[in-house]
Amino acid sequence: MRDMMCFDDIRPYEDQEVNHYINVLLNDDLFRQVLFFIFNDENKVKEVSAMLAGVNSIKELQLKFMYPLIEDWIIKRTTSGITYSGLENLDKSQSYLFISNHRDIILDSAILNYIVVNAGMNTTEVAIGNNLLIYDWIQHIVKLNRAFVVKRNLPVRELLTASKTLSQYIRKTVTKDNISVWIAQREGRTKDGCDQTQQALLKMLNLSNSGDFESGFRELKIVPLSISYEREPCGISKVEEIYKKERDGYVKTQADDLKSMAYGLTRPKGRVHFAFGKPIDAQLERIAQAENPQECIQRLADQIDACIYKNYKLWPYNYLAADMLSESGKHNGEISDGCKEKFYELLDDLVKTIGEGDAECQKRLFMKMYAAPLLNAERVCKEKIVY
Repeated sequence: MRDMMCFDDIRPYEDQEVNHYINVLLNDDLFRQVLFFIFNDENKVKEVSAMLAGVNSIKELQLKFMYPLIEDWIIKRTTSGITYSGLENLDKSQSYLFISNHRDIILDSAILNYIVVNAGMNTTEVAIGNNLLIYDWIQHIVKLNRAFVVKRNLPVRELLTASKTLSQYIRKTVTKDNISVWIAQREGRTKDGCDQTQQALLKMLNLSNSGDFESGFRELKIVPLSISYEREPCGISKVEEIYKKERDGYVKTQADDLKSMAYGLTRPKGRVHFAFGKPIDAQLERIAQAENPQECIQRLADQIDACIYKNYKLWPYNYLAADMLSESGKHNGEISDGCKEKFYELLDDLVKTIGEGDAECQKRLFMKMYAAPLLNAERVCKEKIVY
């Protein structure tokens, strides 16, 4: 068992705790409602519950319950297939820190673990904000699936302490326990389609660095990960949130987060691609030559972003949205008539869902969300960002 005495309030559950917390879940009325929602059959729920009651390890839970669930209930029902690239650049015996763009609350990390398991690698531990642990059953299910907690919305002094602890936990997990970690490049999902690594994330990671900038980040073995959904999970809800924030000072609630989790799991996503970049290693020496620590952090963030933009799998909707915004036919070769019809239907659904306000403004926000990955990729290729 790993030495985690300092991390008990954020760490995932360990094997010896699994059976206890599974049985806590099985006695939780809300969790049982979730099982009925998924399987919609009382006998199937009884069968699954009996199987879960006998599970005694994280690996057993993931292989017997989580991965069949992800495959049958999410991938087969709500996507047109999952593809991935770049894993050949990674050593399956090594651990990495996957830093990725963030499009869906649950799916980003769930599909990542589905992919790495199928590729013969160990599952990663994943970061989840405590703002999403709305109910006890959510906390139990995520901690049973190798999630650790990121504490948010704390007073400044408490936040610094929590950030140091989180940084130490991530570094220990990757460098000493040889377990990979997934963390989003920013707090919260990208809602406007423009993925960007926050300096705060990299500063947090550097808090546990006992060496110099270069060696501290080198040992984390950062791998930029580009997550690309053909049809943006909760895309309409994201635009509705942006629009209402700009107009009415809309404030998101826990209920909105819960709704987003449900939408992401159940709504169509089209094709999905995960592109694993090469570990950021050789570039660190040059990045570390910046004039000051702040500039080093910004250069590393730019490097991660450039990798994510270059490797992002672009879909016809991305090209179509960019052409609609620029009123050009620059990318006509990438766009079919069927694609146009489906995208126009999404635009109509957007306006109907919001139900009021400036329809053209709402459509433009939607198009910007889809165009942003293409525009970022084109910009990076033009600027040739290399340190």
